[in-house]
Order: sequence, then C-alpha cells, then structure tokens
Amino acid sequence: MRSSGVPLVADLAGALAEVVGGAHVRGTPTGINVRPGTTEEAAAVLRAATEHGATVLPVGTGTTIDWAPAPATDVQLQLSRMDAILEHSAGDLVVHAQAGALLADVQAALAPHGQRLALSSPFDAGTIGGLVAFDLAGPQRYAHGTARDLVIGSTSVLADGTVAHSGGKVVKNVAGYDLGKLYTGSRGTLAVLTDVWFRLHPIPEATRWVIAQASDTTSAATALAAVRASQVAPTALQVRAHRGVIEIGIQLDGVTAGIDVRAEAVCALFDELGPSVENDRPAGWGALPETEVLLLLTYVPAALASVLDALGMTAEVNGSAGVGVLHVGCELAEAAALLERARRVTATHHGHTVVMRAPAGAELDLWGPQDPALRALMLRVKDQFDPAHTLAPGRLPTGI
Repeated sequence: MRSSGVPLVADLAGALAEVVGGAHVRGTPTGINVRPGTTEEAAAVLRAATEHGATVLPVGTGTTIDWAPAPATDVQLQLSRMDAILEHSAGDLVVHAQAGALLADVQAALAPHGQRLALSSPFDAGTIGGLVAFDLAGPQRYAHGTARDLVIGSTSVLADGTVAHSGGKVVKNVAGYDLGKLYTGSRGTLAVLTDVWFRLHPIPEATRWVIAQASDTTSAATALAAVRASQVAPTALQVRAHRGVIEIGIQLDGVTAGIDVRAEAVCALFDELGPSVENDRPAGWGALPETEVLLLLTYVPAALASVLDALGMTAEVNGSAGVGVLHVGCELAEAAALLERARRVTATHHGHTVVMRAPAGAELDLWGPQDPALRALMLRVKDQFDPAHTLAPGRLPTGI
C-alpha cells in the first residue's frame, strides 16, 4: 500500500469485511481480494480503499489480469458475485446485465427469445465488464462494431465511492454525457463498471463460413478486398497466418432461403483459392494467439498485404481484416524485432501497435511513441475521474 505496513493491511481488511462480510474478503500474496455483491457495496469498498490510500484493480474472472502492463495494486475488487441479468426487454432489443455476468450466460438467456449480444469473447469465462474494459470484440465487429458501439447505458462507481448513471434502456437515449463509451477500453482506470445496458441483434436464421487458403499475402488481401467491395454483406472477414500458411474466412449471416446463394457468390469471388463452405464455426475462429507475447495492430484495411509482409512468416496472426485489426503473437525472443517491424508498418498506414500481453519483466516498449497532446488529454481525464490515481494505476499509456 502507499502507506505500507501489516497493521494497515489488517485495518483495511477489517473495514472491507464490515462492508461485504468476512467470507468475501481474503488475503492474496500482494494484498486483498474483495467481492462486493451490490453497487452500494462496491462504492463502500472504494471509499474505504481511498481512505486507506490503497490502489484498486477491478477484476472479473481474471482472464486479462496479466495483460500488460499488469498493475501491482493493493486491492483486487472482484465482481464475480455481481453476475445477474437485471432486465431483458425483448421488444426494445436491449439487455441490462451486471458487470460480472459471463457473456456465455447472457447469450444463453437471450437465445430463447431469438436475440443475442453481437459480441464474442476470446475467453470462455469472459465477463461483460471485461469486454467493455478492454473493448474486446470478435470478427463480427466488421458488421456490428465493438462494445463501444453496443453500450447504451451504465452504472459506475468512481474511486471516491460516487455512483454515476449514464444512458439507460432507450437505444436513442442522448441525454447527458455518454460515460459508457468513455469507459470502454479504459481498462478499469477511470471507474468501476457495475452494470451495463446493451442494444441487441436478432439471432440469424442461418450462418455460413467460407474458408480458403492463400499462397501469398497479395492473394489473401485481394480476395478479402473483393468481398468488401461486393454486395454479399458479410458479417466478418478474418485472416489467420502461421508458419507460412495464410487462411481467410468470411462469415455470412442471414435467412435460410438466401444464405447458400450468398456463400456461392463469395466462393466465386476467389474461386482460384479453392474455397470451401462450412456450416459450423471453424476451429480457431476469433481466437487469440496463445504465445508469450501478444500485440494489437491497427491499420487501414487496404494495407493488409503490406502489414502481413512486414510481420514475416514466424508471427502468428489472427484478426479482423475487414476493419484493419490484427492480434499478432510470438515468443519473447522474437518480440523486440517483431515489435519494431510492426510499429514501422502500422505507422506508415495510419495505425499503431501496442503490446497486449508479455511476460513479467519483459523489456518491451508497451505503447510506442505517444502524441504529447493526446497523452495530456488522457491525463486530464484521469485526473478528473480519479484524482488520486487509485484505480489500476499505470494501465494507460506511458504509465497513467
């Protein structure tokens, strides 16, 4: 803790136990884990932590807790008890869920109504809060966007315990500042989300995947560009590359009567690649590379061939080619050289490269060059929402 000492640790643990109950407070090798059950309890936890000068990391199931930079905070505020679906208004196509709810559980509850949250998580145990905190989205982001595009309201708690509400049940709600979008991608550094409203989409009658292997980066990029320029309205365009093999995948959603005709149309666009049509989701669809180091690259979609060429054949790539977002993995020994090449090519094509995951102690520049004006703006926002830098300190660029 900022004011370290065993008595203070015990004092804070005791204060937290009074708020949430002793069964929901436990010691960890680095501090305290506390599990509030309500927004009011989360607010009380944050007030107590702030009074003791302790730093706090909001946590769901911990799937991204080691993502870089992994902050060493005093308190892990775990939201696993706050996992309820508070309301589902099927007629309005909206759902209200607590931040600790698993995405899989939300989808299962929506499915009988023919509806879905048009997001996917690379983790089986991914939570609603985690999706928003890291702005995660699967390949279908090409058609439906990311969490930022689907959040229509939220309840959050600031570091001093203040509870804030933004948006709500109505999709076209425009009253007030859209805090949900500000929090999306903020990695828990501005506030603790306790519940979120999302707009929903119907579950499609049928889905097909068109899969093909390209012999080189130009062929892959050309095929994907042809699909983007066509009238087939794909839901997702994915590219995977590993050990010299480049695979492209197109997801089509729609009515049963027309789905196969659209799939045939996609096949015709790159017939020379020998495409196949699959009824079941292909293995590895939307997965993250399981490597020591994970990079996130953005670039203009038209630059796909140049980006893949710069990465080389040893990198493992999986990403949403239609919107210019790639997850790239490698082992630590290759990371510095790969990171340099990736930053050079993405900067050339109006994008950037950041390190999402790396082993503790890895000497890598996580964020790369930062615009001083943008950093100053981020710091002002952080200071406004969390003046004492209590929440997940250091998890924004350049240590904010």
